[in-house]
Amino acid sequence: MKAKPSPRRPAPARPRPADVRLFVLLAALIAMFEGYDLSVYGATVPALLHEPGWNLSKGEAGDIGSLVAVGMLIGAGVAGAAGRRLGTRRLLLNGLSLFSLCMLGSALADGPGVFAASRLLAGIGLGVVLPTLTAVVGDMSAPQRRARNIAITMAGSCVGSLGAPLLGSWLLPDVSFRMLYAVGAAALLTAVPWAFLRLPESPQYLLRTGRAEEAARTAARFGLPVPQPPAASEPAHRFLGLGPLLSRPLVVTTLLFWVMAFCGLLLIFGFSTWLPTLMQTGGFSIGSALTMTCLSWIGAGVGLVPGGVLADRLGPKRVVAGAFLAGSAGLLVMSRKPATWVLYLCLLVCGFGLLACQALVNAYLIDRMPANLRVPAIGWSLSVGRLGAIVGPSLGGRILDSALGLEWNFYLFAATAAVGATAAIAVPARPAGHRAPRRQSVPIGSAEPSPGS
Repeated sequence: MKAKPSPRRPAPARPRPADVRLFVLLAALIAMFEGYDLSVYGATVPALLHEPGWNLSKGEAGDIGSLVAVGMLIGAGVAGAAGRRLGTRRLLLNGLSLFSLCMLGSALADGPGVFAASRLLAGIGLGVVLPTLTAVVGDMSAPQRRARNIAITMAGSCVGSLGAPLLGSWLLPDVSFRMLYAVGAAALLTAVPWAFLRLPESPQYLLRTGRAEEAARTAARFGLPVPQPPAASEPAHRFLGLGPLLSRPLVVTTLLFWVMAFCGLLLIFGFSTWLPTLMQTGGFSIGSALTMTCLSWIGAGVGLVPGGVLADRLGPKRVVAGAFLAGSAGLLVMSRKPATWVLYLCLLVCGFGLLACQALVNAYLIDRMPANLRVPAIGWSLSVGRLGAIVGPSLGGRILDSALGLEWNFYLFAATAAVGATAAIAVPARPAGHRAPRRQSVPIGSAEPSPGS
């Protein structure tokens, strides 16, 4: 009599590189719409200043630009406080849907009040998306490819940021500024459905919510270590995630990353909001000014991926500090009204040093912080950094409205970049007991990372 064959156990999930590539592509698409939303306002400011019936001054236009940053301050705080409870998938879907709907609201606004309200609400969605997206890409990437994958994702943001001034240089002033905002609402038909169908949930969140088998399968698909349950004493959620970040081992590191985020976001929002207007004030037509603005975003996009690769190889501290210093030097040269070819070169350098640098700061933070603190760490860092994003557009507008020369805007941003470089250099090394080899540090567990992720 033949013995009954024992039931076959399902084969363990194997790493699927195609899933990793599709995930990074989806993250880059989400970041592309986020980048488009961030830069579309700067591309449309010259048109808004001349919109019939709106009567906006430069200072008022700067204040509206700051409203996005106010919303992002709120959204980043929500991401930092609620990320552990809600999960990255739900946060990303809600934030992406919100800022996409608000782009449509901006396109339909019948006056500056409605327009400003839509920009504020869009900022909340953007504030949720950016830290959550960065954290989940970090969690879903093998340590030796983490900075590279974050850089690829943020390169998508640069592509979107480049698209707004390119489209503006083609359409404005012949077509209404509203068309540029309507284009951003296309995320509702592309990124939102794809994210709903294919966006994975973080294995750490699955494990915390009692879905250990699903967490293990997801980790295996992406070539990650098997997730381990957090120690019972881990205080990652205390005081909305802020308590452990300000505890003695991490307080100096946390504060220095807050300084870097403040400087990085002041530069992104201030420089991108006013660069087309600065170029136009310097004697260029609106088309030429927007085309020159595109150069800065080309510099950001082209420099990000090599910057991420260098950060993985040399360490992010050197790359972040070098990027800030390069941007500062480029601004000082631009303040001297150089020859046109030198100006073009400086715009490329400033794109990497000012507009792309914050993405490398985020990768630096993800690399430096313990795995269970990454979501609150990046959420709070970007939340504090939004103060710089609020200050940048308003201060730039006030300087343009004042009797100070045009070059003072360049001096302001150059000094800010120098402070960011100083903070990057000052970040202390990990304590010896917490240091791990770069290619074997693990984001969600303690097992050996798979080379196929």
